[in-house]
Amino acid sequence: MARDQKKRFEIFPRRYGFFPYVFLIYVTMPIYNLRDESGWKLVVGGLLIAMFLVTYRQLYFSFETKAFVYWLGLQVAIIMILATFYNINNIFLGFFPANFIGWFPNKTAFYRALVLFAVALLIPISIHIQSFDGAGLFFFLIFCFIMLLSPFGIRSMNSRMELEQRLEEANERIEELVKREERMRIARDLHDTLGHTLSLLTLKAQLVSKLTTKDAARAKTEAAEMERTCRTALAQVRELVSDMRSTSVAESLVESESILKAAGISFDIHGDTNLESLPSVTENILSLCLKEAITNVVRHSGADHCTVSLEKTEGEVTIMVDDNGVGFEQSEDFGNGLSGMKERLELIDGKMTLLGEKGTQLILSVPIIVQERKEGALS
Repeated sequence: MARDQKKRFEIFPRRYGFFPYVFLIYVTMPIYNLRDESGWKLVVGGLLIAMFLVTYRQLYFSFETKAFVYWLGLQVAIIMILATFYNINNIFLGFFPANFIGWFPNKTAFYRALVLFAVALLIPISIHIQSFDGAGLFFFLIFCFIMLLSPFGIRSMNSRMELEQRLEEANERIEELVKREERMRIARDLHDTLGHTLSLLTLKAQLVSKLTTKDAARAKTEAAEMERTCRTALAQVRELVSDMRSTSVAESLVESESILKAAGISFDIHGDTNLESLPSVTENILSLCLKEAITNVVRHSGADHCTVSLEKTEGEVTIMVDDNGVGFEQSEDFGNGLSGMKERLELIDGKMTLLGEKGTQLILSVPIIVQERKEGALS
Protein backbone atom coordinates (compact mmCIF):
# COMPACT_ATOMS: atom_id res chain seq x y z
CA MET A 1 0.00 0.00 0.00
CA ALA A 2 2.81 2.45 0.90
CA ARG A 3 4.57 1.76 -2.40
CA ASP A 4 1.33 2.38 -4.34
CA GLN A 5 0.85 5.72 -2.58
CA LYS A 6 4.40 6.77 -3.44
CA LYS A 7 3.86 5.86 -7.06
CA ARG A 8 0.66 7.90 -7.20
CA PHE A 9 2.33 11.04 -5.85
CA GLU A 10 2.96 13.68 -8.50
CA ILE A 11 4.55 17.11 -8.19
CA PHE A 12 2.33 18.28 -11.04
CA PRO A 13 -0.31 16.36 -13.01
CA ARG A 14 1.30 14.39 -15.82
CA ARG A 15 -1.25 15.57 -18.39
CA TYR A 16 0.30 19.06 -18.30
CA GLY A 17 3.69 17.71 -19.27
CA PHE A 18 6.78 19.88 -18.69
CA PHE A 19 4.91 23.21 -18.81
CA PRO A 20 4.38 23.71 -15.02
CA TYR A 21 8.09 23.27 -14.37
CA VAL A 22 9.08 26.02 -16.83
CA PHE A 23 7.21 28.66 -14.81
CA LEU A 24 9.24 27.80 -11.71
CA ILE A 25 12.21 29.66 -13.24
CA TYR A 26 10.48 32.95 -12.39
CA VAL A 27 10.38 32.08 -8.68
CA THR A 28 14.14 32.78 -8.58
CA MET A 29 13.29 36.50 -8.83
CA PRO A 30 11.62 36.93 -5.40
CA ILE A 31 14.27 34.64 -3.88
CA TYR A 32 16.97 36.92 -5.29
CA ASN A 33 15.09 39.97 -4.00
CA LEU A 34 15.38 38.61 -0.44
CA ARG A 35 19.18 38.97 -0.50
CA ASP A 36 19.07 42.34 1.32
CA GLU A 37 16.61 41.20 4.02
CA SER A 38 17.52 39.87 7.44
CA GLY A 39 15.96 38.70 10.68
CA TRP A 40 12.26 37.99 10.92
CA LYS A 41 11.56 39.70 7.60
CA LEU A 42 13.84 37.25 5.80
CA VAL A 43 12.14 34.30 7.55
CA VAL A 44 8.65 35.57 6.74
CA GLY A 45 9.65 36.26 3.13
CA GLY A 46 11.01 32.74 2.76
CA LEU A 47 7.83 31.27 4.21
CA LEU A 48 5.70 33.36 1.84
CA ILE A 49 7.65 32.11 -1.17
CA ALA A 50 7.34 28.52 0.07
CA MET A 51 3.58 29.02 0.50
CA PHE A 52 3.46 30.53 -3.00
CA LEU A 53 4.97 27.34 -4.42
CA VAL A 54 2.37 25.28 -2.54
CA THR A 55 -0.46 27.36 -4.02
CA TYR A 56 1.06 26.99 -7.49
CA ARG A 57 1.06 23.19 -7.20
CA GLN A 58 -2.39 22.97 -5.64
CA LEU A 59 -3.98 25.12 -8.34
CA TYR A 60 -3.15 22.41 -10.90
CA PHE A 61 -4.79 19.71 -8.77
CA SER A 62 -7.82 21.69 -7.54
CA PHE A 63 -9.15 22.92 -10.89
CA GLU A 64 -12.95 22.52 -11.21
CA THR A 65 -13.27 22.37 -7.40
CA LYS A 66 -14.19 25.03 -4.83
CA ALA A 67 -10.64 24.93 -3.44
CA PHE A 68 -9.35 26.40 -6.75
CA VAL A 69 -10.74 29.85 -5.90
CA TYR A 70 -9.27 29.81 -2.39
CA TRP A 71 -5.81 28.76 -3.56
CA LEU A 72 -5.92 31.43 -6.27
CA GLY A 73 -6.93 34.10 -3.78
CA LEU A 74 -4.13 33.08 -1.43
CA GLN A 75 -1.60 33.23 -4.25
CA VAL A 76 -2.68 36.76 -5.24
CA ALA A 77 -2.51 37.86 -1.57
CA ILE A 78 1.06 36.53 -1.25
CA ILE A 79 2.11 38.43 -4.37
CA MET A 80 0.54 41.63 -3.05
CA ILE A 81 2.40 41.28 0.28
CA LEU A 82 5.74 40.53 -1.40
CA ALA A 83 5.33 43.47 -3.80
CA THR A 84 4.21 45.89 -1.07
CA PHE A 85 6.54 45.10 1.84
CA TYR A 86 9.56 43.60 0.05
CA ASN A 87 10.25 44.54 -3.57
CA ILE A 88 7.81 46.06 -6.07
CA ASN A 89 9.32 43.89 -8.82
CA ASN A 90 7.76 40.87 -7.08
CA ILE A 91 4.53 42.04 -8.69
CA PHE A 92 5.61 40.22 -11.85
CA LEU A 93 4.80 36.95 -10.07
CA GLY A 94 1.31 37.97 -11.13
CA PHE A 95 1.84 36.10 -14.38
CA PHE A 96 1.27 32.93 -12.33
CA PRO A 97 -2.32 33.77 -11.20
CA ALA A 98 -2.97 35.45 -14.58
CA ASN A 99 -2.52 32.04 -16.18
CA PHE A 100 -4.97 30.38 -13.77
CA ILE A 101 -7.57 33.16 -14.10
CA GLY A 102 -7.76 32.23 -17.78
CA TRP A 103 -8.95 28.76 -16.73
CA PHE A 104 -12.34 30.03 -15.52
CA PRO A 105 -14.91 28.77 -18.05
CA ASN A 106 -17.68 30.95 -16.61
CA LYS A 107 -17.53 34.56 -17.86
CA THR A 108 -18.83 36.05 -14.62
CA ALA A 109 -16.24 34.23 -12.51
CA PHE A 110 -13.54 35.11 -15.03
CA TYR A 111 -14.21 38.87 -15.01
CA ARG A 112 -14.71 38.94 -11.24
CA ALA A 113 -11.34 37.27 -10.67
CA LEU A 114 -9.70 39.58 -13.22
CA VAL A 115 -11.05 42.74 -11.52
CA LEU A 116 -9.91 41.58 -8.08
CA PHE A 117 -6.52 40.70 -9.54
CA ALA A 118 -6.22 44.20 -11.06
CA VAL A 119 -7.04 45.78 -7.68
CA ALA A 120 -4.41 43.61 -6.01
CA LEU A 121 -1.84 44.89 -8.51
CA LEU A 122 -2.81 48.54 -8.10
CA ILE A 123 -2.33 48.53 -4.32
CA PRO A 124 1.47 47.97 -4.30
CA ILE A 125 1.90 50.16 -7.40
CA SER A 126 0.11 53.08 -5.73
CA ILE A 127 2.23 52.67 -2.59
CA HIS A 128 5.54 52.61 -4.49
CA ILE A 129 4.62 55.03 -7.31
CA GLN A 130 6.98 57.71 -6.02
CA SER A 131 9.96 55.40 -6.44
CA PHE A 132 9.53 55.39 -10.24
CA ASP A 133 10.73 57.95 -12.72
CA GLY A 134 8.57 58.76 -15.75
CA ALA A 135 10.02 56.23 -18.18
CA GLY A 136 10.35 53.53 -15.53
CA LEU A 137 6.72 53.85 -14.52
CA PHE A 138 5.62 53.71 -18.16
CA PHE A 139 7.42 50.44 -18.88
CA PHE A 140 6.32 48.99 -15.55
CA LEU A 141 2.67 49.74 -16.33
CA ILE A 142 3.07 48.27 -19.84
CA PHE A 143 4.12 44.93 -18.37
CA CYS A 144 1.28 45.07 -15.85
CA PHE A 145 -1.14 45.73 -18.72
CA ILE A 146 0.21 42.70 -20.58
CA MET A 147 -0.24 40.70 -17.38
CA LEU A 148 -3.92 41.70 -17.24
CA LEU A 149 -4.42 40.86 -20.92
CA SER A 150 -2.80 37.41 -20.73
CA PRO A 151 -5.84 35.72 -19.09
CA PHE A 152 -7.86 36.51 -22.22
CA GLY A 153 -5.33 34.67 -24.38
CA ILE A 154 -5.20 31.72 -21.98
CA ARG A 155 -8.99 31.56 -21.86
CA SER A 156 -9.25 31.68 -25.65
CA MET A 157 -6.68 28.89 -26.02
CA ASN A 158 -8.43 26.73 -23.40
CA SER A 159 -11.80 27.31 -25.08
CA ARG A 160 -10.39 26.20 -28.42
CA MET A 161 -8.83 23.08 -26.89
CA GLU A 162 -12.11 22.26 -25.16
CA LEU A 163 -14.00 22.79 -28.41
CA GLU A 164 -11.61 20.48 -30.26
CA GLN A 165 -12.03 17.85 -27.55
CA ARG A 166 -15.82 18.11 -27.75
CA LEU A 167 -15.63 17.88 -31.53
CA GLU A 168 -13.51 14.75 -31.29
CA GLU A 169 -15.92 13.22 -28.76
CA ALA A 170 -18.88 14.15 -30.96
CA ASN A 171 -17.20 12.58 -33.99
CA GLU A 172 -16.54 9.41 -32.02
CA ARG A 173 -20.16 9.38 -30.87
CA ILE A 174 -21.41 9.92 -34.43
CA GLU A 175 -19.12 7.17 -35.68
CA GLU A 176 -20.47 4.80 -33.02
CA LEU A 177 -24.06 5.69 -33.92
CA VAL A 178 -23.32 5.16 -37.61
CA LYS A 179 -21.82 1.74 -36.85
CA ARG A 180 -24.85 0.84 -34.74
CA GLU A 181 -27.22 1.95 -37.47
CA GLU A 182 -25.18 0.02 -40.03
CA ARG A 183 -25.39 -3.14 -37.91
CA MET A 184 -29.16 -2.70 -37.64
CA ARG A 185 -29.41 -2.14 -41.39
CA ILE A 186 -27.35 -5.26 -42.09
CA ALA A 187 -29.56 -7.26 -39.72
CA ARG A 188 -32.69 -6.00 -41.47
CA ASP A 189 -31.25 -6.71 -44.90
CA LEU A 190 -30.19 -10.21 -43.92
CA HIS A 191 -33.60 -10.91 -42.44
CA ASP A 192 -35.49 -9.52 -45.41
CA THR A 193 -33.13 -10.98 -48.02
CA LEU A 194 -32.31 -14.41 -46.64
CA GLY A 195 -35.00 -15.12 -44.08
CA HIS A 196 -37.65 -16.09 -46.59
CA THR A 197 -35.17 -17.94 -48.82
CA LEU A 198 -33.79 -20.08 -45.98
CA SER A 199 -37.29 -20.90 -44.76
CA LEU A 200 -38.21 -22.00 -48.29
CA LEU A 201 -35.08 -24.15 -48.55
CA THR A 202 -35.88 -25.81 -45.21
CA LEU A 203 -39.37 -26.75 -46.36
CA LYS A 204 -38.10 -28.06 -49.71
CA ALA A 205 -35.37 -30.09 -48.00
CA GLN A 206 -38.01 -31.73 -45.81
CA LEU A 207 -40.13 -32.37 -48.92
CA VAL A 208 -37.22 -33.90 -50.86
CA SER A 209 -36.46 -36.14 -47.90
CA LYS A 210 -40.00 -37.52 -48.02
CA LEU A 211 -40.12 -37.83 -51.85
CA THR A 212 -36.89 -39.78 -52.27
CA THR A 213 -38.69 -43.07 -51.51
CA LYS A 214 -42.07 -42.17 -53.05
CA ASP A 215 -41.48 -40.04 -56.16
CA ALA A 216 -37.83 -39.88 -57.23
CA ALA A 217 -38.56 -37.77 -60.35
CA ARG A 218 -40.31 -35.05 -58.35
CA ALA A 219 -37.60 -35.21 -55.68
CA LYS A 220 -35.04 -34.56 -58.43
CA THR A 221 -37.07 -31.57 -59.68
CA GLU A 222 -37.37 -30.15 -56.19
CA ALA A 223 -33.61 -30.62 -55.63
CA ALA A 224 -32.89 -28.72 -58.86
CA GLU A 225 -35.19 -25.92 -57.71
CA MET A 226 -33.37 -25.86 -54.38
CA GLU A 227 -30.09 -25.42 -56.26
CA ARG A 228 -31.49 -22.46 -58.19
CA THR A 229 -32.78 -20.94 -54.94
CA CYS A 230 -29.36 -21.36 -53.33
CA ARG A 231 -27.69 -19.62 -56.28
CA THR A 232 -30.17 -16.76 -55.99
CA ALA A 233 -29.48 -16.48 -52.27
CA LEU A 234 -25.73 -16.48 -52.93
CA ALA A 235 -26.14 -13.64 -55.44
CA GLN A 236 -28.20 -11.73 -52.90
CA VAL A 237 -25.48 -12.14 -50.26
CA ARG A 238 -22.80 -10.96 -52.70
CA GLU A 239 -24.87 -7.91 -53.57
CA LEU A 240 -25.42 -7.16 -49.89
CA VAL A 241 -21.70 -7.47 -49.09
CA SER A 242 -20.84 -5.27 -52.08
CA ASP A 243 -23.22 -2.55 -50.82
CA MET A 244 -21.65 -2.79 -47.36
CA ARG A 245 -18.12 -2.29 -48.64
CA SER A 246 -18.67 0.44 -51.21
CA THR A 247 -18.89 4.14 -50.47
CA SER A 248 -19.68 6.67 -53.18
CA VAL A 249 -17.77 9.91 -53.68
CA ALA A 250 -21.02 11.86 -53.33
CA GLU A 251 -21.64 10.30 -49.89
CA SER A 252 -18.08 11.09 -48.82
CA LEU A 253 -18.53 14.72 -49.88
CA VAL A 254 -21.64 15.03 -47.72
CA GLU A 255 -19.75 13.62 -44.73
CA SER A 256 -16.77 15.88 -45.50
CA GLU A 257 -18.94 18.97 -45.53
CA SER A 258 -20.34 18.24 -42.08
CA ILE A 259 -16.87 17.53 -40.65
CA LEU A 260 -15.39 20.73 -42.12
CA LYS A 261 -18.32 22.82 -40.88
CA ALA A 262 -17.89 21.40 -37.38
CA ALA A 263 -14.21 22.41 -37.54
CA GLY A 264 -15.11 25.95 -38.64
CA ILE A 265 -13.77 25.49 -42.20
CA SER A 266 -15.88 26.76 -45.12
CA PHE A 267 -16.34 24.34 -47.99
CA ASP A 268 -16.95 24.60 -51.76
CA ILE A 269 -17.49 21.89 -54.38
CA HIS A 270 -16.80 22.37 -58.08
CA GLY A 271 -17.71 19.89 -60.79
CA ASP A 272 -20.07 16.93 -61.10
CA THR A 273 -20.15 14.80 -57.94
CA ASN A 274 -22.01 11.96 -59.67
CA LEU A 275 -19.38 9.34 -60.44
CA GLU A 276 -21.68 6.31 -60.46
CA SER A 277 -20.47 5.35 -63.95
CA LEU A 278 -17.07 4.52 -62.48
CA PRO A 279 -16.28 0.93 -61.51
CA SER A 280 -17.29 0.33 -57.88
CA VAL A 281 -13.71 -0.46 -56.84
CA THR A 282 -12.43 2.79 -58.37
CA GLU A 283 -15.10 4.95 -56.74
CA ASN A 284 -14.66 3.25 -53.37
CA ILE A 285 -10.88 3.88 -53.36
CA LEU A 286 -11.36 7.50 -54.45
CA SER A 287 -13.93 7.90 -51.68
CA LEU A 288 -11.52 6.55 -49.04
CA CYS A 289 -8.72 8.83 -50.30
CA LEU A 290 -11.07 11.84 -50.23
CA LYS A 291 -12.01 11.10 -46.61
CA GLU A 292 -8.33 10.88 -45.65
CA ALA A 293 -7.58 14.16 -47.45
CA ILE A 294 -10.37 16.00 -45.62
CA THR A 295 -9.19 14.55 -42.30
CA ASN A 296 -5.71 15.95 -42.99
CA VAL A 297 -7.18 19.38 -43.76
CA VAL A 298 -9.01 19.42 -40.42
CA ARG A 299 -6.08 18.12 -38.35
CA HIS A 300 -2.99 19.65 -39.90
CA SER A 301 -3.71 22.47 -42.36
CA GLY A 302 -4.80 25.31 -40.06
CA ALA A 303 -7.04 26.43 -42.96
CA ASP A 304 -10.37 28.24 -42.82
CA HIS A 305 -11.46 27.31 -46.37
CA CYS A 306 -11.35 24.13 -48.43
CA THR A 307 -12.34 23.47 -52.03
CA VAL A 308 -12.94 20.10 -53.69
CA SER A 309 -12.93 20.07 -57.50
CA LEU A 310 -13.98 17.07 -59.58
CA GLU A 311 -13.20 16.64 -63.27
CA LYS A 312 -14.04 13.66 -65.43
CA THR A 313 -12.84 13.11 -68.99
CA GLU A 314 -13.06 10.09 -71.28
CA GLY A 315 -9.82 8.66 -70.00
CA GLU A 316 -9.36 10.05 -66.50
CA VAL A 317 -11.12 11.25 -63.38
CA THR A 318 -9.41 13.86 -61.19
CA ILE A 319 -10.26 15.05 -57.68
CA MET A 320 -8.42 18.08 -56.31
CA VAL A 321 -8.55 19.05 -52.61
CA ASP A 322 -7.29 22.60 -52.09
CA ASP A 323 -6.99 24.48 -48.78
CA ASN A 324 -5.60 27.88 -47.74
CA GLY A 325 -3.68 26.58 -44.73
CA VAL A 326 -0.03 26.49 -43.73
CA GLY A 327 1.08 24.53 -46.77
CA PHE A 328 3.37 21.54 -47.17
CA GLU A 329 7.14 21.37 -47.54
CA GLN A 330 8.16 19.27 -50.54
CA SER A 331 11.07 17.88 -48.51
CA GLU A 332 8.73 16.39 -45.90
CA ASP A 333 8.18 12.63 -45.90
CA PHE A 334 4.71 11.26 -46.47
CA GLY A 335 2.87 10.38 -43.27
CA ASN A 336 0.97 7.13 -42.79
CA GLY A 337 -2.26 8.66 -44.12
CA LEU A 338 -0.70 9.99 -47.33
CA SER A 339 1.31 6.79 -47.85
CA GLY A 340 -1.89 4.78 -47.47
CA MET A 341 -3.63 6.96 -50.07
CA LYS A 342 -0.73 6.49 -52.47
CA GLU A 343 -0.81 2.71 -52.03
CA ARG A 344 -4.57 2.55 -52.60
CA LEU A 345 -4.31 4.60 -55.79
CA GLU A 346 -1.51 2.38 -57.12
CA LEU A 347 -3.93 -0.57 -56.98
CA ILE A 348 -6.03 1.13 -59.70
CA ASP A 349 -3.08 2.66 -61.58
CA GLY A 350 -3.86 6.05 -60.10
CA LYS A 351 -1.45 8.70 -58.85
CA MET A 352 -1.31 11.38 -56.19
CA THR A 353 0.28 14.82 -56.52
CA LEU A 354 0.92 17.05 -53.52
CA LEU A 355 1.69 20.78 -53.86
CA GLY A 356 2.29 23.15 -50.95
CA GLU A 357 3.36 26.57 -52.22
CA LYS A 358 0.21 28.42 -51.11
CA GLY A 359 -1.83 26.25 -48.80
CA THR A 360 -1.94 22.57 -49.74
CA GLN A 361 -3.21 21.15 -53.02
CA LEU A 362 -3.79 17.40 -53.23
CA ILE A 363 -4.58 15.97 -56.68
CA LEU A 364 -5.92 12.42 -57.10
CA SER A 365 -6.14 11.09 -60.66
CA VAL A 366 -7.25 7.70 -61.93
CA PRO A 367 -7.23 6.43 -65.56
CA ILE A 368 -10.74 5.10 -66.14
CA ILE A 369 -10.11 2.99 -69.27
CA VAL A 370 -7.19 1.06 -67.75
CA GLN A 371 -9.13 0.20 -64.64
CA GLU A 372 -12.27 -0.82 -66.54
CA ARG A 373 -10.20 -3.18 -68.68
CA LYS A 374 -8.67 -4.77 -65.59
CA GLU A 375 -12.02 -5.22 -63.91
CA GLY A 376 -13.39 -6.81 -67.06
CA ALA A 377 -10.49 -9.22 -67.12
CA LEU A 378 -11.03 -10.13 -63.50
CA SER A 379 -14.71 -10.75 -64.02
